Amino acid sequence: MTNYPEPVFLKETLSTNLYLSELCNKKKQPEFTCIYADYQTAGRGQRGNRWESESGKNLLYSFVVYPGFLEAKKQFLLSQITALALQETLSRYTDGITIKWPNDIYWKDKKLCGTLIENDLTGIYISRSISGTGVNLNQKSFLGSAPNPISLRQITGNQYDKKEILQQILEHTVKYYSLLKKGDVSEIILRYKQNLYRKEGFYPFKDAREIFMGHITDIKPSGELEVTTESGQIRTYLFKEIEYIL
Repeated sequence: MTNYPEPVFLKETLSTNLYLSELCNKKKQPEFTCIYADYQTAGRGQRGNRWESESGKNLLYSFVVYPGFLEAKKQFLLSQITALALQETLSRYTDGITIKWPNDIYWKDKKLCGTLIENDLTGIYISRSISGTGVNLNQKSFLGSAPNPISLRQITGNQYDKKEILQQILEHTVKYYSLLKKGDVSEIILRYKQNLYRKEGFYPFKDAREIFMGHITDIKPSGELEVTTESGQIRTYLFKEIEYIL
């Protein structure tokens, strides 16, 4: 059962986020209007990185919601919803799928998905949110400079139908977005933390000061990552203020 518009397929576009944004600027589109493409000529990742994707091999999509009920300070919930939908969908096909804070999807120590969310504000509320994700689905090899990409095909040896996977992701996203609308965020927060990459044990991290061993102890409602060092010092980071050493 679906309660979102039929996803729109494009053979090629600059980026699905940009295409959907321009579409919404011309005329407000229904919630969960989704664009997916075989190829992006200017696909963007976080930190200004370019997303490498061989034409026709992977799932590249963006969708829009209008969470006018959600304060900007709680926008991290949108990241959690998107990440959970991806984690749950891909976990149907293989074990070891986790969410690397804030919203990358990992298989073991390899990156399977990346998401870029762009929010528009009206006052203190989020009037529009466009979420764009690249899922490494059927690509057999990666030639770019990204350090650790992997595809679902490389993991399992199987080939996947892009639209079928997309529909599963959207169904999970709609489910979590419905919880968010009702104000029932406890399950979202709990499941996010349960499926977090490197949630147990000490691992190397790098911040502006040093490389150190730390243990993830919390994710704040604002989205900040709380890490406790081996000496017991608690440190809190915004996105881009800390790096995982892989």
